Amino acid sequence: MITTRTTKDILVCFQCMAKEDTRQHIVNTASELFYSQGYNLTGINEIIEKSGIAKATLYSHFKSKDDLCIAYLDERDGALLIQLREFCSKRKKGNQQLLGILEFLIPFFESELFNGCWCLRTLAEVPRDSTKIRNKIKANKQDFLDEVQSLVKSNLPKLSKAKQEKLGRSIYLLYEGALTESHLQNEIWPIHQSIVVLKTLLK
Repeated sequence: MITTRTTKDILVCFQCMAKEDTRQHIVNTASELFYSQGYNLTGINEIIEKSGIAKATLYSHFKSKDDLCIAYLDERDGALLIQLREFCSKRKKGNQQLLGILEFLIPFFESELFNGCWCLRTLAEVPRDSTKIRNKIKANKQDFLDEVQSLVKSNLPKLSKAKQEKLGRSIYLLYEGALTESHLQNEIWPIHQSIVVLKTLLK
């Protein structure tokens, strides 16, 4: 049965879309500020000012700065997984796609906006009792590890499960180490060196 949408239904739909757009605009603004200048150095009032919204509008979407931080982490990590899959999928199946996990860091490092790992930067800024944020970072890192493990299994299906898991964890650690050190050193060599190590592991 086909139903006709009333004017009221359409208005409610547009209101929901506008609300979602506002929420995303807030997340985008906070994400840019948190990543570029740090979580602790970014205040709620600055986010409100940069977003061009009222304080009540922000708090209608996020109850606290911590909740906004959770949205920021999810936004960044969700985009990372999508971009990584696309980057690796353009390479030949097998070892080349696994090397792509680390090669993915090269354009990331070369970007003018590169400022290291947003998860670890945030983790360094929050106290140990900030369990909500710390647990979110841990969960998102696990999601990344799971993605790496999935790429290993799909590209090297003949390996035993134990060897697949071991290789996946090794690639994960190479990625994290290369990301952190390239940021610390402000040099690309840690990324290139991690690729060399992975090539050795894949022989």
